[in-house]
Amino acid sequence: MSKLVAAGRTAGLISAWLGVASAGAAVGFAAERYVMGRSFKRDDPYADEPLGSLRGRTRTVTTDDGVALHVDVDDAPASATTPTIVFTNGFALTGDSWHFQRRDLRGTARLVFWDQRGHGDSDPLPDGRELTFDRLGADLGHVIDAVAPTGPVVLAGHSMGAMTITALAAMRPELFGRRVVGVFLVANSADKLKVSGFGLPGFVGRLAGRAAPGAVTLLARRPDLVELGRRMGSDLSYVLTRRYGFADGGSPRLVEFTKYMNTAIPIDVVAAYFPLFGELDASGALPVLARVPVSVVAGEHDLVIPVEHTRAFVEQLPDVAYVEATDAGHMVLLERHELVTEALTDLLRRVRRKDRREQRTKTRVASMRQPRTPRGRNQK
Repeated sequence: MSKLVAAGRTAGLISAWLGVASAGAAVGFAAERYVMGRSFKRDDPYADEPLGSLRGRTRTVTTDDGVALHVDVDDAPASATTPTIVFTNGFALTGDSWHFQRRDLRGTARLVFWDQRGHGDSDPLPDGRELTFDRLGADLGHVIDAVAPTGPVVLAGHSMGAMTITALAAMRPELFGRRVVGVFLVANSADKLKVSGFGLPGFVGRLAGRAAPGAVTLLARRPDLVELGRRMGSDLSYVLTRRYGFADGGSPRLVEFTKYMNTAIPIDVVAAYFPLFGELDASGALPVLARVPVSVVAGEHDLVIPVEHTRAFVEQLPDVAYVEATDAGHMVLLERHELVTEALTDLLRRVRRKDRREQRTKTRVASMRQPRTPRGRNQK
């Protein structure tokens, strides 16, 4: 094997390792390959599901720094009380990751899906510009302003998409309670993630954690080797996606779909986004999110964002519904899509109930303020 091919294989394996959803580990590869081979042989309920095929009316939203964001809209019958739901994708994913929610909620509300910068059909990252969660929150704000300028809005985000929502809340608190009437977060954290160890034991894990940021930066300088390695390391990419995105027994079709999104992200985008997760601090967003109903979903076996992070986040909110899937991992929105869609539907009901209560309160207040006609002594 030539040095070039060997280097490409190494680069590809590392990029797959990091691209599962910003963290992962190559543990038990040989055993996993055996399990993988068996998993392909069993019946898969999603074998014929047209994943990633749903499309609506496409738009382009240009940010204040000139990045063109891809937006896809499913319109619904116009109603003053029907919210627009804006779905934000996680790291190394696209708006297609919300496939089942889109499939099942079409026609019940106006649905907006967008790809974060550097992902999917949105523009690549601009050269030489700092990438921060504030930047991502500002991008989401641009999407809302352009595509849902009026009417109630519910924000839904998975993983990094959930963090983008909390960044927006800290940046533009005036939106929440006035325009944004509900927030739906899947696999979220309000505190920095320890992007170290990647599930590897002991000294090896500590060494991998220290080396990872530098390794990603080096790989970004040789994208040709990364892409070569990705092609040669396809089996490992599948294994890592299955192990770190799903609980045991994940659907091969769903795993393959997730792997396709993961490995489509350019290595320079991985390098730019990777440091963000060690800098996360959403404490400033919590008082803002407390103004609206919030629903949170997590997978008990999430190896990317430990469920303890999500539980800690939930404990700090007053009006929150929390659902924890005991048989799901980080890709719970695919793996337990029916549970996630049900939780989102329940949030929409809570939003409507809150709106009706507020309308009744306004009516009572207005009635109390109506001037009474004075009754004279001779009036009947």
